[in-house]
Amino acid sequence: MGNCWPGTRIKAESPFQSGMDPKYISTDRDDFSGGSSSKLSSASVPPTPRSEGEILQSSNVKSFSFSELRTSTRNFRPDSVLGEGGFGSVFKGWIDEQALTASKPGTGMVIAVKRLNQDGFQGHREWLAEVNYLGQFYHPNLVKLVGYCLEDEHRLLVYEFMPRGSLENHLFRRGSYFQPLSWILRMKVALGAAKGLAFLHSNENKVIYRDFKTSNILLDSHYNAKLSDFGLAKDGPTGDKSHVSTRVMGTYGYAAPEYLATGHLTAKSDVYSFGVVLLEMLSGKRAVDKNRPSGEHNLVEWARPYLNNKRKIFRVIDTRLEGQYSNGGAQKAGTLALQCLAVEAKYRPNMDEVVTALEELQESKDTTKSNQSGNTPNHQNNSNVVSRQRRRSADDDFNGKAKITYPRPSASPLYV
Repeated sequence: MGNCWPGTRIKAESPFQSGMDPKYISTDRDDFSGGSSSKLSSASVPPTPRSEGEILQSSNVKSFSFSELRTSTRNFRPDSVLGEGGFGSVFKGWIDEQALTASKPGTGMVIAVKRLNQDGFQGHREWLAEVNYLGQFYHPNLVKLVGYCLEDEHRLLVYEFMPRGSLENHLFRRGSYFQPLSWILRMKVALGAAKGLAFLHSNENKVIYRDFKTSNILLDSHYNAKLSDFGLAKDGPTGDKSHVSTRVMGTYGYAAPEYLATGHLTAKSDVYSFGVVLLEMLSGKRAVDKNRPSGEHNLVEWARPYLNNKRKIFRVIDTRLEGQYSNGGAQKAGTLALQCLAVEAKYRPNMDEVVTALEELQESKDTTKSNQSGNTPNHQNNSNVVSRQRRRSADDDFNGKAKITYPRPSASPLYV
């Protein structure tokens, strides 16, 4: 999670200053492997103290025992898995809402338990970043951290359960449980996610998220967006510094060009990533897809010429949204995406400006189509039917009859 800048020490690698001995604070060199693996050799980095002393205390976060979480998830049964990836798996569990103790399956409060594969230094560091960031922050557009477990080599995180899973699945997965999101819902999700980033970027917090993508945006039962997975988050620059130097980490297709080229990380790097996600929401296409025709593999490069053209913007918009938006609304959304995707960071808006633009877009009367009689068009009535279908599917997931797919726990170097 650092970059190879000889002699440079990145304090933000440990997201908050917690009184650790300086020899345990990683340098950029520690995190640069130069290969395809994100794991670090034990011979190249000093051992990290793995104790409760690293964790900032928070009255809102509980320290769970491993046995409690094992009981809560029915011994981490395979049929409880919500998602999985290289850094661990996410399991569905239940706890008593008041006492926060394990309860019988189907009773109490539903939780999502991420269990990390603790076989390397980097995994612990990312786990610690999540505990310290989410343990200190509360915002309606950040997923709530209920607690954690630090016991022997076990590293687990306990989150609120998000019944509608990730935005990624709703945009790209086909099937009865993931009907296409309507234009109105996409704009709602975009605004919620933007508010989450704006909160992180505020002068009070100055945090760079660094891994903004559709799989890290989770949706509650009312399609409120919440950012999850803070393993790659970093403190932003302080004082007269303009950036943080770090190893390029994240997901290919979402990283800002200047970050890829230099390793210089700023809040505007997140703004670029937001632009990519907004474009994915407008188009229904993934940021990178080699199965698309030649010239269309990279969504940003393909879509950029059309985004500010009122006659061509329809080429970008998801065909499943036909009839749900006005030309004016589509053009405003496309222009905002284009501004966020500016090649030079200084020309991108900040996230407060993005929030304002999206709020105006939602309030504007010309952003959705109306029929000549002034009533809402048929697509909105149809979307209500789809919404009811989605609610039923979410209830099925809530009762364990079907599986909601959570984002894969991800924290890996970005190789290009």
